[in-house]
This record gives sequence, structure tokens and C-alpha cells, in this order.
Amino acid sequence: MLGRIRGWQRRHWRDRSKAERVELQTLGTWYFTTWFFSFAWLALPLLSAVENRPGPLLVGGLLMLAGAVQCAEANRRTRPVLDHYLGRAVLPPRALYPAGALLAFNLALDLVLAVLGGADAVTVRLCMGAALLPFGMLYGLVVPIRSFLRHSALLAVLLMAVFGWAEPDAAGILMIGVLTAFATCFSLFACRCSAWNLAVLWEAERAGEVEARLAVAEERLRFGRDLHDVMGRNLAVIALKSELAVQLARRGRPEAVEQMIEVQRIAQDSQREVRAVVRGYREADLGIELAGAQGVLRAAGIACEVSGEAGGLPPEVQSALGWVVRESTTNVLRHGDAGRCSVALRISGERVVLTVENDGAGSCVPESGGGSGLTGLRERLRGVDGTLEAGFVGAGVFRVVAEVPLSGKAAVREVTS
Repeated sequence: MLGRIRGWQRRHWRDRSKAERVELQTLGTWYFTTWFFSFAWLALPLLSAVENRPGPLLVGGLLMLAGAVQCAEANRRTRPVLDHYLGRAVLPPRALYPAGALLAFNLALDLVLAVLGGADAVTVRLCMGAALLPFGMLYGLVVPIRSFLRHSALLAVLLMAVFGWAEPDAAGILMIGVLTAFATCFSLFACRCSAWNLAVLWEAERAGEVEARLAVAEERLRFGRDLHDVMGRNLAVIALKSELAVQLARRGRPEAVEQMIEVQRIAQDSQREVRAVVRGYREADLGIELAGAQGVLRAAGIACEVSGEAGGLPPEVQSALGWVVRESTTNVLRHGDAGRCSVALRISGERVVLTVENDGAGSCVPESGGGSGLTGLRERLRGVDGTLEAGFVGAGVFRVVAEVPLSGKAAVREVTS
């Protein structure tokens, strides 16, 4: 059972973005609020104050039944109304007609209860307020604020006139106005303001996504400029020397061989320069990857402990182990349901050992081919004389151990990979 609960939490909470979590929490609060006010203002007063006569009991029962249906209809329309406010969907013109009809029916039953004298004036007014809130929480998100205030004022005047005719009491009439104003203000501040905060949060998240895409585009442009700077001049020289070699060869001049040797040298230099650019583009900083992994895992609700310092390690070692940290963190997030993860970096003799261990692992090893996953990490580590071991070391505990030498062929392999 606990595993199912944690699985549900991961699917419906951890995998959501911050904006999605806030939206889910807001919707849950609105659902609860709708039923809470109906229970507090409708069910409790009626159960204790309705007259023990057939007519009032029948009307009171119908009021409770209609109030429950009204709350269910309000909950059903809350998500479409919010999507309409946020601009994600268009609400059909008659979508709120059932909610409006239920509001009118509840107010009519409340008026009948007042005419029959089946409950005291305070209970009748509270029942009226319980009918106003579910509809107001929806209607306040559909129309502009000025229209909502104007319509609420007209409804307050109408209700004060009708209920004042049924029970001509100044205090009761004033209470109707106060309850209508409260329902109006509550709908605006509790729902409209929350929806506005959600709109701002989603806009900020979209801005962050746009910023990330721009950063990627800028990095691609930088990479393209670097390649252009490296290859542009060399290709121009290769073209000129090749043309010169062709002309010399047609004339039978021995200098053509020297020109082609020079072309070969320039091509080899260009190849080395391109590899250096690509290596720098794909290089991962171990210190940054360790800090990023700890931040990402903690944000996902996974306790993460990082030990060891990456400072002073050769760049090629940091790059190789940085990719191990990145891929291992991705596997912890995607596979299983981890609650704890530890990352340890230590130097053992002439080798650097990185250990990543987490609980809650699934039953299968996250292998993948084509240069990705653990297979891709092994290929990358072989380029620096490193090794990678991965597997289960206990019930649901998965461990990844990467070893890379501090000296030897690492630097040479990194240049030629």
C-alpha cells in the first residue's frame, strides 16, 4: 500500500512542474471550499433549525439535495472555467446554464422555506449564501470584474426585494445584502486572485522555457561561429593550394607534390582543431554536475548526499566523470522511486573513483544502446582508460561505480577520441 501511495505521489506530484503543482493545489482548495461552505451554511443550520413539519422537512431535504448537486456541478465546471480564464480553452456559451439553473432552483426553495416559516430568518439567509457561493466562484472567472460586480449588485437588490416581501424585516434584508457582498468578494479574492496568480506563474514558466531555448540557440550559434573560424580560413587555403597543385601538375612541375603535402598537413591540422572545438563543446564540468545533481534530486524530493571535491582533477577526468553524474542522475529520476541517493568521489592511488548509489530502483538495469545510457558511458570511459560497473547491491539498491586513471593514456585518448 505504501508503495502504491509513493507511486501515485511520484506520478501526480513529483513529475509535475512547479506551476502544475500550484495549479493542482489551487483546484483542490476550490473543490474543498465549495463543499465546506455548503456544509457549514446549509446542512448544519437546516439540521438544527428546520421546523418538524412535513412541508419544511420536504423543502429542507430538497435544499440539501439540490445543494449537493450544485456543488458537484461546480466542481465539474471548475477545470474548464480555469482553462478558459488562462486562455487554454474556449468555454462554450451555455456551459454555466446548468449551474445558473441550480442557483435559481436553490434560491426558489429557500424562498419557499421562508414563506412557510419552516426555519428562522438567520438559517434562511445562510442557505441563500450557500447557494450563491458555488455559482459565484465559477461566474467570477468567466466575466470581467466590472460585469461581475454589476450583476452581483443587481442580484443583491432583487434578493433583498423578494425576501423582504416574504419577511419584511430590516435586519434580515440587510443581512441578505451583506451575504451577497461577502459571496461576491470571496469569489473575487479567493478565486479570481488565485487564478491571476496562476496566470502569472504560467507566464513566468513559459518565459523560463523561452530563455532556455534562447540559451540553446545562442550556444549553437557560438558553436557554429567557432567551427566557421576554425574551418573557414583553412578551407580557403586548401582550395588555393589544391588549385596551385593542379596547375603545377599540368605543367609537369615537381613542386605539385610539395603543395599536396602542404594540403594534407593543413587538413590534418583542421581535423585536430575541429576535434578540440567539439571536445570543448561537449565537455562536462564535474563540480557543476555534482552541484546540479544534488539540487535536482532534492527538488524532486530525494535526499541526496554528495561527498568529495572535484577541484584539482585533470579536465579530461572531470569531463568523463561529469557525464557519469549526469546520466546517473537522469536514471535515478526516471527509473524506480528513489527516496535516497548518495554520490561519493574519492581518489584511490592513481585512480579517481565515483560511486552513485540509490534506493527504490526498479527490477531492470537502465541500459540503452546507441551511445546513450550506461552503454554510452562505458564507451566514453574507455576513451580515457576508465571502467564502469553498474548493478544491484541489495533489495532495490542500485550502484554505479566509475574509475578513471589520473595519468597515463587519458589525455592522449581524450584528444584522439
